[in-house]
Amino acid sequence: MAEMKYYTMQEYVDVLQKRGMLTACELYGKEDTQIQNLTYNSKEVTEKTMFICKGAAFKPVYLRESVAAGAVCYISEKTFELEEEVPYILVADIRKAMSVLANMFYNNPWEDLHLVGVGGTKGKSTSVYYMKAIVDDYMEALDKKDSAVISSIDIYDGKSKVESHITTPEAVELQQHLRNALDCGMEYAQMEVSSQALKYHRVDDMMFDVAIFLNISEDHISPIEHADFEDYFSSKMLMFAKTKTAVVNLDADYIERILKEAQAAQEVLTFSTKDPSADFYAYNIRKDGGDTRFSVKCEAFDEEFVLTMPGLFNVENALGVIAAAVKFGIPKEYIHSGLLRARSSGRMELYASKDRKILAIVDYAHNKLSFEKLFSSMKEEYPDYAIISIFGCPGKKALIRRRDLGTVAGQYSKKVYLVAEDPGYEPVEDISRDIAQYVEAQNCPYEMIEDRGEAIRDAIQTAEGKTLLLVTGKGGETRQKYGCEYLDCPSDVEYVKKYLAEYDSK
Repeated sequence: MAEMKYYTMQEYVDVLQKRGMLTACELYGKEDTQIQNLTYNSKEVTEKTMFICKGAAFKPVYLRESVAAGAVCYISEKTFELEEEVPYILVADIRKAMSVLANMFYNNPWEDLHLVGVGGTKGKSTSVYYMKAIVDDYMEALDKKDSAVISSIDIYDGKSKVESHITTPEAVELQQHLRNALDCGMEYAQMEVSSQALKYHRVDDMMFDVAIFLNISEDHISPIEHADFEDYFSSKMLMFAKTKTAVVNLDADYIERILKEAQAAQEVLTFSTKDPSADFYAYNIRKDGGDTRFSVKCEAFDEEFVLTMPGLFNVENALGVIAAAVKFGIPKEYIHSGLLRARSSGRMELYASKDRKILAIVDYAHNKLSFEKLFSSMKEEYPDYAIISIFGCPGKKALIRRRDLGTVAGQYSKKVYLVAEDPGYEPVEDISRDIAQYVEAQNCPYEMIEDRGEAIRDAIQTAEGKTLLLVTGKGGETRQKYGCEYLDCPSDVEYVKKYLAEYDSK
């Protein structure tokens, strides 16, 4: 593995100028100073740091703190008054520049990895973990390192494993994680690619070996995300231009446009559970006890696979991943074994009381498409169970979800509990009341209980007859965002286990 090469201030200026991003600079004779750290967080500054002044929350005091801690240069869209002469590089668009700087500083680590990107409105994290299970089985057989993962659940890069706060990290952290993976001897990495990452240039200047596109429906429409569905859709489509092989779900809505946009990739493969002409076609999909069985027909084989993770809709996620694995030349025995054991923390985790009168599924479903798939699939798979749903919506964003989730849950549920789900600066009661009007419109009773644990406990204690609890939105997450802080809390998984055990002990 080649060691990291460090570049001088002048070399960064030259690259930015070549890319047409530079507007001005003053290096005060320090052109040859080598940059050995890159960050926009003043708390992470060390000696010879290039500090990035970015974001609506940026304050000049952060830059002064950084200079005091060892920053030798700053990148910004404007200059700042400082007590001393500090070299600066000015750019037209700090977000576009961040991607260039991050790739340059970390030496384009993605070039030396087999990199899979997964895009779409629903199913990204499940697909990423299906891919990781397959790759890791293959790597283990070769006596090699497991693979890196960057998802909305967590990030694992060989050096650390941390809980995620956003789906796709900013360019600086993203390239750092890929660099760590490379330095740890990893050969594969799989990551979720969000519309925000594409819109705000976090994945510019890099290329995916394979990008899986799952589906699209309205989501993330708000003043601080996407202004409308067209902005969301067009942002999603940017992934294809950064892709060698695009793997596209023919069953997705707006497929004609998606296929047209996918031509920006060097190669397009298709998958479907409905269209036999797809490159990867799944058929004979059925439940077998707790398992899902399905056959896949493609150029390489025609045979049956088994998923032990609940949810018939997961066949679509598995199918895209099978296509990616075949493209990488991974032998099918590892595709079989990986899918058989694949699990995604907080995704379709099934728990049951001893008498099996109460089943609880903890899932991260949090938008219209994921709700529709989850509720319709569970009604089909557990027809004799009444559904009780427990969920909320985040504060100040993806506002359309309140209508969509309230409507879907109200249609399928015997009762709905509305709870806190990263409210941020918005009162939980206001969010819950907003959702409640749509639940009520479906003639479904509801209860507003801010504390997720209390709601889960009440749902289990008051359950009558066969009951299926759908606890969605937070999965295995152990933090709630109130204001700008992330407060520690038990996960939905912990709550469900605790209160089912309490029920069993009676």
